[in-house]
Amino acid sequence: MIYGEANALMPAPLFETDGNPVPEGITAEFLDLPDGKKLRYALYPASGRPLKGTVIILHGRNECIEKYFETMQDLSKRGFSCATFDWIGQGGSDRLIKDPMRGHITKFDRYIADFNHFFENVALPDCRAPFYILAHSTGSLIALLASPALTNRVRRMVLVSPLLSLTNQPLGHKQIRRLSGLLSLVGLGSIYMSGGPRPREILPFKDNKLTSDPVRYRRNSVMFEQHRELGLGGPTARWVHASCLAMDTVLDPDFKARIQVPTLIIAAGGDQIVSNAAIERFVQGMRSTALVTVDGGKHELLMEADIYREQVLAAFDAFVPGSDAEPG
Repeated sequence: MIYGEANALMPAPLFETDGNPVPEGITAEFLDLPDGKKLRYALYPASGRPLKGTVIILHGRNECIEKYFETMQDLSKRGFSCATFDWIGQGGSDRLIKDPMRGHITKFDRYIADFNHFFENVALPDCRAPFYILAHSTGSLIALLASPALTNRVRRMVLVSPLLSLTNQPLGHKQIRRLSGLLSLVGLGSIYMSGGPRPREILPFKDNKLTSDPVRYRRNSVMFEQHRELGLGGPTARWVHASCLAMDTVLDPDFKARIQVPTLIIAAGGDQIVSNAAIERFVQGMRSTALVTVDGGKHELLMEADIYREQVLAAFDAFVPGSDAEPG
C-alpha cells in the first residue's frame, strides 16, 4: 500500500483479523496536520455508567490503534470514552520518509506538536471531560515531555513501561546518543540504527521479549503479518538520537520539577526492553509521581497474560477516579 494514495482513497480504515475484530461503535478519521501530513485517529464511546470522562491512549513505538482494541473495550466498560491515534511515521498515519518501514523522526518535539494538535482539534471539541492519559513505552516518554503543558488539561496519567533508558544493550546510553548523533550529522540519519526491515515471518513466541501470553502475542503478530502497512522495522539513527535527547530532557531535575500532573508509573518486573533502574531513579523525590511494579510481567503489560494485565487494570482503577472532584 502507498500511504498517500490510501489517505486519498478511503476514510481512515481500521483493520481486523479473526482474533481481533473491530469493536462495534468505534469511529476512525484522518486528522490534517499543519504540514499537510495526516494522523489516523479513533474514538470509542463509553458503554459503562456512570460516564467518567475520556482516556487518551498514547502508543509505543511500532504500535497502532488495532493493537489497543481490547484495552479500549476494557476502559469503555468502566465508563470511559477512549481517544487514540497513530503517531506520525507509524500505524495508519503518514510517514516522514520514503521508506515506510523505517521508524523515523527528527525531534520528539514533532510528537508533542501532533499530540497538542490532536488535543485541540479532536479531544477538546469531540470528547467528554475530564481527560486522562494511558500511555505505553515511547508514548509514556512523550507524555512526560508534554506534561508541563498538560497541568490544567489532564487530570491524571498512567504510564506503563516508560522509555527512560534501554536495557540489555551492547552500548551505554551516552555512547548510543553520540553514535546516533554522529550518523545524523554526516547525513546518515535515515539509515537503520537497530534491526532492519520487518521480517515476514512471525518471531517464535519463545524468542519474544514483549509478553508471556501466547494468545495475545499471536493476535498482534498475525495482525502485523496480514496488514504489513501498519508495522515498522527498526528505528533510524535520527529516531534513536531524538529519543536519547528526549530521555535526557525528562531525566533532568529542572524538568522533573515542572511535572505537576499526578502520575502513576507501572513498571514490568521482567522488562527486557526498558530499564527499571532508570524508572526507579526517576520516581525518587517526586511528589506527584508514584510507582507500582508488576512482578514477572514483560514489557507490554497491556498485552500480557491476565495474571499480569489485571494488576495493571486494578492499579488504573485505584488511581484514576471517576468523580468530578480533584483526586486526593
